[in-house]
Amino acid sequence: MNGKFFDLKKEKQDRMINAALKVFAQQGYRHASTDEIVREAGISKGLLFHYFTSKLGVYTFVYDYSVRYMILELGARVPAGEKDLFAVCRAMELARMQAMKGYPYMQQFLDRCMKEDVSEALLATEQKREDLAEAYERIQNQIDYDSLSAGVDGRKLERMLSYTIQGLMQQRFLDASFQPEMLYAETIEYIDMLESIVKTQTP
Repeated sequence: MNGKFFDLKKEKQDRMINAALKVFAQQGYRHASTDEIVREAGISKGLLFHYFTSKLGVYTFVYDYSVRYMILELGARVPAGEKDLFAVCRAMELARMQAMKGYPYMQQFLDRCMKEDVSEALLATEQKREDLAEAYERIQNQIDYDSLSAGVDGRKLERMLSYTIQGLMQQRFLDASFQPEMLYAETIEYIDMLESIVKTQTP
């Protein structure tokens, strides 16, 4: 992490981080430009490069920051002993909602990074990618998929929820109605509905 950057006032730190998250989330590493990041942040290009020497430096920093932040939120919100799939999903969405209160584009940025295909960006973030994957794997491993009713594939159910949640978030950004708390409430409605359907089918 860039120690000098954290000497800035928190408001300016967050403004720069949020600008980079937004630009990289919307355009990906290849097409994102530092000109757009400084315009979004309302700072000079010289200031950006004072702390980050290149676009790769900015990208690497915000990815590292996002992974650390998200892992901390997941650790705080997802109980280590919780085995119920739906309870774990709710806790994970609470963690993401808390993260997006301060950094609205953080989850979209992390999702976009999963599809990244530029080698220099992939190499620069390799270790942190592994860290985030391990954090999600630890959570998945605590779920008791066998407790679901017969014939229900827990992994597919989880992926279905994930696709639904990603779709909801993208739609809220597209129609300019994104608010973390409202997205969370809507997401919980879908989780509750799916849980009700699955449990109704239990013999």
